[in-house]
Amino acid sequence: MVNRLPTASSLILFLPFLLNAVHCKTLKRDVKALNEIKASLGWRVVYSWVGDDPCGDGDLPPWSGVTCSTLGDYRVVTELEVYAVSIVGPFPVAVTNLLDLSRLDLHNNKLTGPIPPQIGRLRRLKVLNLRWNKLQDVIPPEIGELKSLTHLYLSFNNFKGEIPKDLANLPELRYLYLHENRFIGRIPPELGTLQHLRHLDVGNNHLVGTIRELIRIEGCFPSLRNLYLNNNYLTGGIPAQLANLTNLEILHFSYNKMSGIIPYGLAYIPRLTYLYLDHNQFTGRISDAFYKHPFLKEMYIEGNAFRPGVNPIGIHNVLEVSDTEFLF
Repeated sequence: MVNRLPTASSLILFLPFLLNAVHCKTLKRDVKALNEIKASLGWRVVYSWVGDDPCGDGDLPPWSGVTCSTLGDYRVVTELEVYAVSIVGPFPVAVTNLLDLSRLDLHNNKLTGPIPPQIGRLRRLKVLNLRWNKLQDVIPPEIGELKSLTHLYLSFNNFKGEIPKDLANLPELRYLYLHENRFIGRIPPELGTLQHLRHLDVGNNHLVGTIRELIRIEGCFPSLRNLYLNNNYLTGGIPAQLANLTNLEILHFSYNKMSGIIPYGLAYIPRLTYLYLDHNQFTGRISDAFYKHPFLKEMYIEGNAFRPGVNPIGIHNVLEVSDTEFLF
């Protein structure tokens, strides 16, 4: 019996069946969740969300801001980025049903109300960006269940209450932005146990306490590079032990109620580049070692009670950091 090769016409007829075999369906759970989100977000977003499948169905592309990946025989939603489109209303709880999300970016909208406790279901989440909204209430302790989280952006909202100790349960956390909120109380020293934390910004809140309390845990903040404590109500002095954080590059203490002398040991933090001390109650003189530091570009000192002859270094500018510098 002779085996015949398939003709061109038979291949064309068979092609749709091949494509259907290759084309994975999107998990019903994720389709349902995205359609619930679509119903709650308003026209500014949904005008570009066409078709029945958020991951695309072959004829239509994936919905704008939705990224999907193949998982076994199905596709799942792994990233949702819907930002700067003036979304109004509460945090869309249906988002917490997208259990394979690794990135959620809803920044620069007008979301209100609290972060729902169901956020703790997103165990694969690495990046959570909710800054520049109008979110309120306390940070739910369930956020400490996001064990894969590396970047947490909650700045420029109306969060209140204390900074939860539960954030210290995020072993992979590298960047923590909490500035421009209404947090009160002390900064949890437990944050110092985060082995990978590089950037901690709690500026422009209503925090109290001392730096000594913050760094009291032995071996704390081993990877910390940038520490922003500015525009709070911190008191006390700068402890000499702060110099043990040898990876520090930026220390921002401006506009607090801190006092005492500046320990000379800070001048020997090898990579120290920016030191902001202005508008406190510091006294005494500043060691000559600061003026000989090879990397120190700016040291701002006005609004204190230093001895005559103490001079600033460089020109004080507000540090602006782009999203991409920290997200990748």
